Amino acid sequence: MRKTHTVAVVGLGYVGLPLAILADKMGYPTIGIDIDPQKIECINNKRTPFQDEKIDRELKSSHIIATIDFERLRDCSIIVICVPTPIHKDNSPNLEPLVRACEDISKHLHKEHLVILESTVNPGVSESIVLPILERRSGLKAEEDFYLAHCPERLNPGDTSWNVRNINRVVGALSETGLERTLMFYRSIITGKVTAMQSIKEAEAVKIVENTFRDINIAFVNELAMSFSKLNIDIVNVIEGASTKPFGYMPHYPGCGVGGHCIPVDPYYLIDYAKKNGFEHDFLSLARKINRQMTEFTAELVLNAMIERGIAIPGKKVALLGLAYKPEIDDCRESPSFEIARYLTNAGILVSAYDPYVPERSSHGSLADILEGASAVVIATAHKVFKNLTPEHLIAKQIGILIDGRNCLPKEQFVKAGVLYKGIGR
Repeated sequence: MRKTHTVAVVGLGYVGLPLAILADKMGYPTIGIDIDPQKIECINNKRTPFQDEKIDRELKSSHIIATIDFERLRDCSIIVICVPTPIHKDNSPNLEPLVRACEDISKHLHKEHLVILESTVNPGVSESIVLPILERRSGLKAEEDFYLAHCPERLNPGDTSWNVRNINRVVGALSETGLERTLMFYRSIITGKVTAMQSIKEAEAVKIVENTFRDINIAFVNELAMSFSKLNIDIVNVIEGASTKPFGYMPHYPGCGVGGHCIPVDPYYLIDYAKKNGFEHDFLSLARKINRQMTEFTAELVLNAMIERGIAIPGKKVALLGLAYKPEIDDCRESPSFEIARYLTNAGILVSAYDPYVPERSSHGSLADILEGASAVVIATAHKVFKNLTPEHLIAKQIGILIDGRNCLPKEQFVKAGVLYKGIGR
């Protein structure tokens, strides 16, 4: 594919901005489009609108132009859609951001445009929702006038090994021509393997299957953790023992809840789509139920530990450490921390939260300030700064309870020091 083709990336979040920077780095003139003026201003001033040191460095040397003006699509040959696809409060898919983006794109669609959807969707969305909007509003015909493909995003924020350039991708399209053009584009910017799927619907299903697989396995160990906590069995030791088997086993670890924009969201897209087509995903629904329970389970660990230590619960302070859904990032989407805080607050606890990556949503003060006067500490995110906590830190603050929601601290050291340690399944 010629590098003279201009690329437009619609949606400049955790997925779209790294892709836009990569396309520019690999020689494509690149335009970034987003509906958030503050985000646009931030990017044009060479500042990343979210915390990512690698992306921040690359943005400073990037030539991408960010804008809210969808008319700039007329200057482009390739349009990549990277808008969020969240869920509603009732867990049904929320495709409103995608619909709005497609409507805006359709007004400026022209012949020979290649439109690639990267946003995660359930099978069928490209053909039943994206395609009709693009054709109806533009007056053009897919695969005659323009091409539509799907390459589901694969990104792991905070991962120093796998990134937008080296991770493998899959591609599906409506036609052979669209498929070949999409394969050529991705193979020209990434070093990972790009695999062609037999249909666009297969490509849509790949992403859903990937994250549902993880959700199911996490639910399995979470249920074991809740069981083992009553059986006096350490789940971490058991997992490490099972991991000695060189085949047929893949370790997953329990925790205080599943967060992020993928694992706790994507299964609902498949559950909803299958239900509309006459199939009930009982297994997937149960996995979601188990993983959602972990926030309440963690809150109950706190309350039971306080009772065990003879601490009157109402009005007592608990330090909640971590608001991001995973270590060393500032992404709070679907973070279990907020549900844990809600349960504790409803029980009469005064919750003070601290996350160095999310200062705007933390309580006021430093880590030391947050620990001051607390009856218990809850580790909700395994940031490195929290993994450095020692029994001495807690004892100095007269804190006798530690709830390790990520099983990231050395249990034996805290127990030996007289701290009541409760992990997830430990």
